[in-house]
Amino acid sequence: MKNNMRILITGGAGFIGSHLSKRLLSEGNEIMCLDNLFTGNKKNIAELFYNKNFEFIRHDVIEPILLEVDQIYNLACPASPIHYQYNPIKTVKTSVMGTINMLGLAKRVKARILLSSTSEVYGNPAIHPQKEDYWGNVNPIGIRSCYDEGKRCAETLMMDYHRQNKVDIRIVRIFNTYGPNLHPNDGRVVSTFIVQALKNQPLTICGNGEQTRSFQYVDDLIEGMIRMMNNNKNFIGPVNIGNPNEFTMNQLAKLILKLIPESSSQIIFKDLPKDDPKRRRPDISLAKEMLDWEPKTELEQGLIKTIEYFRKNKDLL
Repeated sequence: MKNNMRILITGGAGFIGSHLSKRLLSEGNEIMCLDNLFTGNKKNIAELFYNKNFEFIRHDVIEPILLEVDQIYNLACPASPIHYQYNPIKTVKTSVMGTINMLGLAKRVKARILLSSTSEVYGNPAIHPQKEDYWGNVNPIGIRSCYDEGKRCAETLMMDYHRQNKVDIRIVRIFNTYGPNLHPNDGRVVSTFIVQALKNQPLTICGNGEQTRSFQYVDDLIEGMIRMMNNNKNFIGPVNIGNPNEFTMNQLAKLILKLIPESSSQIIFKDLPKDDPKRRRPDISLAKEMLDWEPKTELEQGLIKTIEYFRKNKDLL
């Protein structure tokens, strides 16, 4: 990969986008960070404003924009149920119209574009673990479908622009990711449990807590995305980027309480949300084969770093 590229990151002030911005900037690239700050936060990228190779653009991807870039990481879209269900129509527009606008830009300037898709395209999976050739089990009229179907349509657009217009594309399907810069009130289970434990509030587990997720630390994800963007095997994906180690919600809650020993929080149970997947775990054989990638960070190690972030930023809680 050559350095000194001009790279556009949509959603660049968000959780994943901020980590990606820092990493690519440290490698000598010029970064244009585009965000409408709906769920992104300038605090996530505050240290980057002093770098002459960093530029922040407050803009909504639903509106077209004319820029000159070499690569586009299209990350813009609220990713937690609380945020994407707040304005479901806007969520669909961000995935669909935003992707159309970024693909149009990529086509015009001949840039390579990577879409951050999601494990949610698999819905409540009927096969386990999930491989990339599984078409999914998604409710197209459910409360989560603004996100699930929006991302599925974004993948369709990527493939059609590639087939019809020869746009240079890459697609990654991201599984549950955690780490510093997670939004404290986004309803995702890792941040929710940590915030509840630090505030000595009950840890609320939905259902019986035996549903599973696979949690990857953000640094592992960033490494996988960059390898996918810069692979020159003409491998366009989609490819699963996630951690295949599977944990129940009960295991996660107990581990977080162990890592925050001063917490007096108890565990309580409430009803499971509608269309909530029972199991989610990636098959990462393709990522290993094509990208020589697999996650390196164990859950406990990553949680310690994430808890430390929330301890240092108690003003966010």
